[in-house]
Amino acid sequence: MSAIEEIASCCKALRLSGNIAENIKKIKETDKELFLLRLFQLELDHRKHNRRLRNIKNAGFYALKGFSNYVFDDVKLPDALSVDDIIAGEFIHNKQNLIMYGNPGTGKTHLATAIGHAACKKDLKVGFFRTAGLVNKLLEAKRKNEFDKFLRKLAGLDLIIADEWGYVPLDREGSQLLFHVISECYERKSLIITTNLEFSRWVNIFYDKDMTTAMVDRLVHHSHLLIFDGDSWRVKNSLISH
Repeated sequence: MSAIEEIASCCKALRLSGNIAENIKKIKETDKELFLLRLFQLELDHRKHNRRLRNIKNAGFYALKGFSNYVFDDVKLPDALSVDDIIAGEFIHNKQNLIMYGNPGTGKTHLATAIGHAACKKDLKVGFFRTAGLVNKLLEAKRKNEFDKFLRKLAGLDLIIADEWGYVPLDREGSQLLFHVISECYERKSLIITTNLEFSRWVNIFYDKDMTTAMVDRLVHHSHLLIFDGDSWRVKNSLISH
């Protein structure tokens, strides 16, 4: 057995990455301390890269979107928030929320995904959900007596994205469980909500006026409202329009 193979075997026994043995070949340092330092640095870079890939996979994005081809021309931002702030994701560190309001096809989901994707690459944990899908997961977890376990999973996230908020009406139990999640997130983590319904119509989703009022109150307290008032990108770029 060669020395490299023995090192790989030791790494396995010590539960270290086999990548360490491979990296030995890449390092040209002759000083023992500098060699060891460089070896550790490469291993840390390898772990960081894998962790970011894992964050992206676990986030549950329906499609990966970035900022490179995103146009903010039709997005009205509040004075306290700039495009650079959004790209940097500072609101996540400040445990603030983004509420993205506008007609379907105006880029809300694309922007929410781009923000979440960038956050994953910054070692933040993200959960992307269609709102109806999130409610179904909550209901299923409760039926299986795993509700607290699912809440702990959500508690471990830095950012929760609830896409298509209000597209599907919820029953009373589903509304109550979603309200519970929003309450748990209040001042503890950031939320992004994409919706085509103004606040006054949210009662039509949740049916309970008092609960709707309490939910809006928690959401808007530390939120930035982004208004998308352009035409549907999908309609403008559809085959039918050509």
